[in-house]
Amino acid sequence: MLERLYPAVRSCDRAHRLRGTFLAALLVLLEPRIARGEDSLSYKYQNYQEDDGRIRVSSHYLLGKKSFGTDFQLKVEGLVDSISGATPTGQPAPEGSDQVPLSQLTDRRKAVIVDAANQFGPQNVAFQFAHSTESDFDSFGYSLRYNRDLNEKNTTLHLGYAYTDDSIRAGYFPDWQDRDTHDFLIGLSHLVNPKTVVRLNLTYSDASGFLNDPYKLVQKSTEILPGLSLPLTFPENRPDSRRKTIVYSEVTHHMEPLRGTFEGTYRFFRDNQGLRSHTLSVAWFQKIGTHFILRPYLRWYRQTEADYYVVSLDGTDIVPTRVPTGVAPYYSADYRLSALDGFTYGLKGIFNWDERVKIDLTVERYEMSGRDERTSDSAYPEATILTAGLALWF
Repeated sequence: MLERLYPAVRSCDRAHRLRGTFLAALLVLLEPRIARGEDSLSYKYQNYQEDDGRIRVSSHYLLGKKSFGTDFQLKVEGLVDSISGATPTGQPAPEGSDQVPLSQLTDRRKAVIVDAANQFGPQNVAFQFAHSTESDFDSFGYSLRYNRDLNEKNTTLHLGYAYTDDSIRAGYFPDWQDRDTHDFLIGLSHLVNPKTVVRLNLTYSDASGFLNDPYKLVQKSTEILPGLSLPLTFPENRPDSRRKTIVYSEVTHHMEPLRGTFEGTYRFFRDNQGLRSHTLSVAWFQKIGTHFILRPYLRWYRQTEADYYVVSLDGTDIVPTRVPTGVAPYYSADYRLSALDGFTYGLKGIFNWDERVKIDLTVERYEMSGRDERTSDSAYPEATILTAGLALWF
């Protein structure tokens, strides 16, 4: 459900930020064996900056964890994003130019996440509430998670359900538009041996309602007078429902002689609109000395294009409308629906100052490129991401 806090109406790719929490347990193998309390407070700052003056997102996160007894834990996270810069409108590059038209945007996003979890013997039940708001987007999310230890705690069953209620403001509608999403998850994690953990998740998602990006346009040369045609723009028109299936696998293995841990993940995605994607990532957590961990990281992403992706409507029989209908014919010139590759690489340093203080710093580079011969290369962003964090235990 946390992914819903970063809706696809923005240009930046947030997927790299949503790391699985299960790895955190295995990282104990890398950190000093220190007695930490269950209560903590952490702050994180992230700056996402696309090249050439495009989208910039400056984010602040504050997370508090409080344990009540040995079984109940409460987490509260707040975040603020400041968004500014230029993003492609969806129009193709003008004749004689290789630069797609851009539009400027500024916005501010605020969100809060409250997570309450209780341990009942081998079972853990957690409820999460999330609210995110900005000038043109408002979201309420609710999720329920259930984990049960099996096989003498060597295997854990994961079940989850999330419901998200979004409201989107589009200038061509007088009222806010609704979108509902239901997510279902089932998964297993297994301790193969004291140093190796594997995990497999299956997620199914069903979204309905307003699924357009209200800022993306489609261009079509339209005859306005006999013999006179102009390149006019129209809002995109996506289907009003979308079903997604995601398979996620992960393996982590600690290598004691090297004082390091390897993490590898693979994610397969498909929807009912022609999109298929594969994501591979590898990371190495290297312990250096007593207090320092260094983590190089690589991530590769590839997707096919959506069934209704177009660069423009020229040469088609489609007659676009001034207001999206949510019914066929569908069309979108959003480059994020084209066939593309994404590549992220970076380096993270984690410094355990003492038993109560941890500092981390991450530098990443994100590069996206198209795989068709129609979309202008200038549509695809390249970005640098800087992240700094501080965590305190009490």
